[in-house]
Amino acid sequence: MTAASRTPHPTQGQTPTVPLRETGGRRWLLFVHQLPSHPSNLRVSTWRRLQQLGALPLKQAVYVLPDTPNTREDFEWLKTEVIAIGGEATVFASADLDAYAADALVEDFRRARQEAYSALAGDVEDTLKSMAGGARRRKRVLPIWRLLTTYRERLSQIERVDFFGSAGRDRVTRLLAQLDAHGPSDKAKKAAPAGSDGVDRERYRGRLWVTRPRPGVDRMSSAWLIRRFIDPQARFGFVADREAASASAVPFDMFGVDFSHHGEGCTFETLCAAFGIEGPAISRIAAIVHDLDLKDDRFGAPECHTVGAMIEGLQLANHDDDALLEQGITLFDSLFRSFERSTQTSGPRVVAQRQRRAAVTARNSRRRTKRD
Repeated sequence: MTAASRTPHPTQGQTPTVPLRETGGRRWLLFVHQLPSHPSNLRVSTWRRLQQLGALPLKQAVYVLPDTPNTREDFEWLKTEVIAIGGEATVFASADLDAYAADALVEDFRRARQEAYSALAGDVEDTLKSMAGGARRRKRVLPIWRLLTTYRERLSQIERVDFFGSAGRDRVTRLLAQLDAHGPSDKAKKAAPAGSDGVDRERYRGRLWVTRPRPGVDRMSSAWLIRRFIDPQARFGFVADREAASASAVPFDMFGVDFSHHGEGCTFETLCAAFGIEGPAISRIAAIVHDLDLKDDRFGAPECHTVGAMIEGLQLANHDDDALLEQGITLFDSLFRSFERSTQTSGPRVVAQRQRRAAVTARNSRRRTKRD
């Protein structure tokens, strides 16, 4: 890379242009990219990916991260994605940042993560206020276990890109501990039966479940939830409205029925609450479905754009509603399996394991050669 002239002191709130001058200390990664002009949503999706990685902009189409094995891998994957959609991308590694610019970058990273911690703390505080706001307000609050799972996932995402120990994390953990104290005790959780609000699952076994035609995210995910956790032999049909459903059928995601939108929750959330279905993977799916279906970005689920595009593709590819619903069920079953696996304790990545095995093999080979 060519050297640039020293940058004047930046104004308040601006990220400094980074001159490349020799200093010791940290190494940085620069991601330089150019996207095709069409389709227009590529810029938004790429920007979101960069936000998820914790990258900061230096100038238009140039982003920076501290140089670590994980950030290098993240940028290399993003480079592959950009090239695959017809764009151009290059990743540079450099230790030649001006001392002032390097310090300013560190402060920018800390400020960005501090703002994220602050936003999360504000959401947890709002939930705590709602919990203390009386019965009427508590009805509008999602189950505590689901909120806790969502908030903890958000905290984990911030921590993953908090490269320089930003302020605000301790405040979030204290607030989450307060929210956790409002939940049921471990003893009560173990004693509570599935569907502890009184719903008898046996009444819903081997039933015909009906919903509106042209299923979307809420109906697809709800159908998957029904078949996975409530009624493994569930059959599905489509009717225009509840009046057209037979007396023996169970309607869902339709106006005026039990298993539909209630308060600020979508049908998927209603079914989870009614049948006592919970867990980290379920919470992640619930956040995606809620944000896509209600379009309020309440949980800020990072997978929304990708899942929404996949569902739109399924709808375009399938004119038959039965086939569309079955493929939607498969999609959400795949998501669930992936989320379940990610919440389990895992060993080294497959790539790392392969590299380690290769290194051990090479070392053993060298030893045998020396002995010979």
